[in-house]
Amino acid sequence: MAAHTDVLVDVDEVLAPDAKQAINAARTFRDAHITPFADGIELRRETAISTLRLASQYGLLGLQVATTHGGGGLSAVATARVYEEIAEGCLPHAFSLEVHNNIASLVSRHATRAQQDRWLPRLLSGDAVAAFCLTEPSVGSDAAAIQCAADHSENDWVLNGEKAWVTNAAGADLFAVWAQTDVAAGWRGIAAFLVEREAKGLTVTDPYQLMGGHAMGTAGILLRDCRVRADGLISPPGEAFKVAMQGITSARIFVSAQCCGILKAGLERAISYASERKAFGRPVGSFQGLQWELVNVATQREAARLLAYRAAAAADKNLSATVEAAQAKKLQPPQRLAAW
Repeated sequence: MAAHTDVLVDVDEVLAPDAKQAINAARTFRDAHITPFADGIELRRETAISTLRLASQYGLLGLQVATTHGGGGLSAVATARVYEEIAEGCLPHAFSLEVHNNIASLVSRHATRAQQDRWLPRLLSGDAVAAFCLTEPSVGSDAAAIQCAADHSENDWVLNGEKAWVTNAAGADLFAVWAQTDVAAGWRGIAAFLVEREAKGLTVTDPYQLMGGHAMGTAGILLRDCRVRADGLISPPGEAFKVAMQGITSARIFVSAQCCGILKAGLERAISYASERKAFGRPVGSFQGLQWELVNVATQREAARLLAYRAAAAADKNLSATVEAAQAKKLQPPQRLAAW
């Protein structure tokens, strides 16, 4: 089935040389460290934190961190392309990397100089892996209703609560934790903290047993009188919730691009199998009924990809991409499943 992909909108054509270099690096990284091992990692239900650390050797940590801070300084469009390439080999690997880079960007944009000096070199070198902790067992989409509490004492903060579905938790060294400082203030009372894995009172649960995606190292964390120094506050009340929502919007854009990557891989595998599998003396791919299904998936992938990069382009123009990101993500899951 021949197709001229990206004829109308060739994303790579408009990218700067450094962005193209990053995309090529992502492809090399994927082919060397992800694609050959992804199935085995999934079958053994292992995490891929060690693979994430290797990404630093390819310049893939801190993709959107400013070059003045040692990062890649990439646009949202270029970053989405990097994740799309990696997801062709394994979406969970790409998502794990995206979460880590989300926190690296958070530190580069919102942390104090002391926090940046302490954490950015480790996050960009892969010496420290980061996790995003917002969701709770009883709080999913309604993030403003989180119950994890942060009480301020004279010299530090004391955190109590539980976080769920924490990507990278199984091997993370640094947790960005959102907690409520003033219930009466609602979302305006939420603050964000940097909590080290070794912090007293922080416990990481066993990794979740999932239907798939074990490479993400997803687990929960428990915070029981977990003390965080005053300088562990990275985003104060009144700002932290908005920072979290900005991060989620970015994640939706990048997850959409990742879905396009794995969808491409699934579609190529399906076409290959349809060309090899024979029935009634000819390849099953020659039957029109099956061709319809493949064409439907291919068409929907192109539509989903356009939505994903429209959202990324809006983000690069500093426009609110909330609606575009949600639209792009909404179109992805059914098409991704259809290819498999």
